[in-house]
Amino acid sequence: MSDQKPKDKDIEDNSFLAAIGYIGIVCIVPLFLKRNSKFAQFHAKQALLLLIIEVVAWIIPPIAWIFYILAVILSVMGIKAALEGKYWELPLIGKYAKKINL
Repeated sequence: MSDQKPKDKDIEDNSFLAAIGYIGIVCIVPLFLKRNSKFAQFHAKQALLLLIIEVVAWIIPPIAWIFYILAVILSVMGIKAALEGKYWELPLIGKYAKKINL
């Protein structure tokens, strides 16, 4: 007998796509291919915000490396959460991702 609860079908089917969405511009893949997946959309919208932050950071050179390193760390944490089937909200920006309507 297992103590693990069964995973939601949406999470089970879309965790890999949600995870790869954190790899730069690839975030558009789950945004447009998995429009009916709450899980994939949750992670893709957070990944989109990270991508925007990275692009904007490169416009402002003195802080670019700090934001880039933070974005990479948050992306890795997002990938881990998606692969584990978790709805993990990114610190500081996760609440804004919920407001994105595409």
